[in-house]
This record gives sequence, structure tokens and C-alpha cells, in this order.
Amino acid sequence: MNTQDAKRVLETALICAHEPMPMKDLRTLFDDQLSADSVRHLLDELLLEWRGRGVELVTLSSGWRFQSRPEMRQYLDRLHPEKPPKYSRAVLETLAIIAYRQPVTRGDVEDIRGVAVNSQIVKQLEDRGWIEVIGHREAPGRPALLATTKSFLNDLGLSSLSQLPALESPGTLGAIAVLGPDADGAEPAADDMSANLDLPLLSPDQEESPPQVSEFSEPALPADDVALSPADPLAEPLGPMEPEA
Repeated sequence: MNTQDAKRVLETALICAHEPMPMKDLRTLFDDQLSADSVRHLLDELLLEWRGRGVELVTLSSGWRFQSRPEMRQYLDRLHPEKPPKYSRAVLETLAIIAYRQPVTRGDVEDIRGVAVNSQIVKQLEDRGWIEVIGHREAPGRPALLATTKSFLNDLGLSSLSQLPALESPGTLGAIAVLGPDADGAEPAADDMSANLDLPLLSPDQEESPPQVSEFSEPALPADDVALSPADPLAEPLGPMEPEA
């Protein structure tokens, strides 16, 4: 098989795939007769060939896929207009802490936020497939250790956690809500973000009262919501989430 035919096989498989394709599956297309380096070289050529089109080839944490470019989203949204799902500030803060400090326990999150974490928040993030339990800490009660998943990176259009904005950069929390590569694959400017984990996570009018009851209590959550839009316009839209208690 010549190079052009091999690229056509890769192109067809990637366009027809419903999920990002890992290198293992891409090599299976050629009965493992092509090395990973050879397949990666073909993918790099495809990436260049699709540059400037409305669709681009990208690599994510779980593999490669074709997706529409961000600047095409305004047009595609006209076909299926939907409001982006909203997540409370408490949910976004919890997700940001897990993303940047993982693995962490629920108690670690509470220590950082200074308020009790409603169990529904953790359940929402687990149901969405953004966090998972990866083990237990050797401490009294053996609390579960939480970490983000590959789906979390895929939904943000990232290939690894190293692509998250640095903690010291402005707007770390906002990055969780709006992060996604622009037309040039660059990260959004700091002005597009809204908070920083190194600063107090709650403004005075948004602060929750510190927990004064047992860890099993479910304190009220802040009412203000922050929209979270998926980075990939062609990706399956995020489903609605149950309102917080």
C-alpha cells in the first residue's frame, strides 16, 4: 500500500469514527504492519492537508479525531440551536480543584474551598464522566481519591493535563468553563477567564457559610451559574444536569 492509499484509509476511518481513535486502533487498520511512528507521520500529513478547511484533525487524550473548527460553530448552531448547560460556581470550583490538585479527597476539596462539599456535586461530575475514583488514601475511613478522566480532557479539547493554564495565571477557574483551542489552537486569553485558584474562590456576596454540622450534611449551594460550552462543535452536546439540592 502506498502512502496516499494509507492516508485515505486513515482519513476514512477517522471521519466515520464516533469516538477519538487511539494509535492501537489506527495501527489495526493496517494489520499492525505499520509502526506507530509511520502512522503518526501519516497523521501529521493529513493534519497539514486539512489545514484551512472547516474541519481539522486533532489529537486528544484518548486518540485522534476530526472535528469542526471553533469559528464554524456559530453556523452549525443554527441547525441545532441549544442553550449550553449551566453549572453552579460550586461545581466548577470543585472540578477545578480536582483537575489541578489531583488526586484529592472530598475532604481536601473542602479544606481548599473552606465549605462543605455537597455530595450531589461529586455525583454530577461522576455522572458526567469528568471525574472518577482512582483509589483510597491510607487514612482513617480510607477516603476515596478523586481524579479527572480522559473524557474531561476530550470535552475540553486537550490531550493532557499539562495543557491546562498554569495555576499562577489569571482565570484558572474560568478556564475550566470556557477553555478550548481557538482557530490557531491557542489557549484563550487571560481576559476571557474569570477566577484564580490562588485567590479566594468566592466573592463576599457568594460565600457559603463554613460547615457547622457533620460531614454528611448537605449545605445549600450558591445559586449563580456559569455556562460551560463544549470545545468541539461537532461533539455530542452535553446533556442537561439535575438541579442542585
